[in-house]
Amino acid sequence: MEIVILRSAQEGAQLAADMVAEVLTSGSNTVLGLATGSSPLGLYAELARRRRSGALHFGGTSAFALDEYVGLPSDHPQSYASIIRDEVVQPLGLDPAAVHVPDGSADDLVGACRAYEQAIQDAGGVDVQILGIGANGHIGFNEPTSSFASRTRIKTLSPQTRSDNARFFDSPDQVPEHCITQGLGTIAETRRLVLLAQGEHKARAVAAMVEGPVTAMCPASLLQMHPDATVILDELAASALTLSDYYSYVYEHKPAWQRHDPATITAERERHK
Repeated sequence: MEIVILRSAQEGAQLAADMVAEVLTSGSNTVLGLATGSSPLGLYAELARRRRSGALHFGGTSAFALDEYVGLPSDHPQSYASIIRDEVVQPLGLDPAAVHVPDGSADDLVGACRAYEQAIQDAGGVDVQILGIGANGHIGFNEPTSSFASRTRIKTLSPQTRSDNARFFDSPDQVPEHCITQGLGTIAETRRLVLLAQGEHKARAVAAMVEGPVTAMCPASLLQMHPDATVILDELAASALTLSDYYSYVYEHKPAWQRHDPATITAERERHK
């Protein structure tokens, strides 16, 4: 797991965009994993800016959302289908038919979970998954004690998660109690994980994820076992880390060929041919 501590959320968004761009430019038919919430919004805005400038193209790209509320119709303004459509699909020019969100309004929710899991497998898996982290350490809607082997399924949201998300609704009572979420086992199979976190309110969860034990009590600690996971933090989100100075030193002294910049990577590969 690589830990990158930057001065601002904007710098983090730019680095995450470099990493997504590296995947997009390394092959065709890229499969993106999309997270919602406030953490990845800067990344999506930066990707949209690069598309408008002609620096990035998303032709042939498909995508899978991490999760969705149960009981909200897809056109509800706080459904993740609506948010992803407004924040990702339209700004990036993605084909709406190629962007998949769990069906939280399905008559057969269990069947919808199975179908979603199968759709990810049929697409060849996710190439790069964008993640945020909840204040209780959840990723996706995998609340504490979620199994590391779990697959797409129905989950009951914790009171803390519902309270945290109440700011997006007119009242706390409107926050759904249940969701469909990709499981930790599903997320673990993604080829690259990129997690963004900003703000002091995420500091304890970040410290547990990075420096605590690998435990279901902090589902995000799964990233410690992933072969290609990068955690991008602003200084406040990193404020509870014991080894923050070391992480910064490691990042500053990386060889150029290890940096997540497509132009640098291409140039270095050409130089070493």
